[in-house]
Amino acid sequence: MAPAVADGGAKPTIVLVHGAFADGSSWNGVIERLERRGYTVMAPANPLRGLYSDSTYIASVLKSIKGPIVLAGHSYGGAVISTAAEGNSQVKSLVYISALMPDVGESGMSLGARFPSALGSATESVPYSAGGGVSGTDLYLKRDKVHSVFAACLPESQANLLGVTQRPAATTAFSETAKVAAWKTIPSWALVGRQDMTINPEQERFEAERAHSHTVEINSCHVSLIAHPDAVADLIVQAAGAAATAAQPGRPALASSGSAGHDREVTGLGGIAGAALISGTAAVFLSRRLGRRTH
Repeated sequence: MAPAVADGGAKPTIVLVHGAFADGSSWNGVIERLERRGYTVMAPANPLRGLYSDSTYIASVLKSIKGPIVLAGHSYGGAVISTAAEGNSQVKSLVYISALMPDVGESGMSLGARFPSALGSATESVPYSAGGGVSGTDLYLKRDKVHSVFAACLPESQANLLGVTQRPAATTAFSETAKVAAWKTIPSWALVGRQDMTINPEQERFEAERAHSHTVEINSCHVSLIAHPDAVADLIVQAAGAAATAAQPGRPALASSGSAGHDREVTGLGGIAGAALISGTAAVFLSRRLGRRTH
């Protein structure tokens, strides 16, 4: 992979990490808008094999980039960026779109148990074998639940395509606990989708508040990145603007993430929205499904 260089050393490179059941193409609308604004953008594949291995892979991608970075994650991708960014001084801003933001010792499973969502009845688990003695359990979305639980803000035909092309996530993506939490030291921005059925909006609010994230709430389902790419791009550009300022010589870095209690901006459906597909709160039901095959 050739190193990606931030435009002129001024604008940060924006790295977009998708969530479970998705791939990088779910960021397409946002990518187009960010590139029109002159940003270099990358949307690497999230392996979806486990928090530790996925974050290690994304961290290696970040090391190929020269200059400042804005790192955005949707859903389970939020847990991945929280670990991948740790110790990387190039990462200036973190953006969480309807995402998991685990603290040290937390997992998607533990957060989902605390804040239950409709995702618990929307998946099926299937054992897999990868050869060489490697095996585990994959989670798939039930096809008849994709529209109602995950993509209600999209036409049913479009939601069906997401179900057909979904990539399964291993249960270890949600059961492995975080060892670090980069949002404790890196300024963050967060989106709360009020109609999110995949991750409980109360969980999103709780996470953003304790991280002191600059927080935006909108009326949106979980995959509003696809439905409202302009709004999602706008939020990322806010984080990128702060990152560019912090990276300029002689300019003070942003001291901390904004207080959720004071900086929360409330917008309508046309506002900032959620992103890539689906997510991490498979957590809610993993404790009932680990090791059990359902159809």
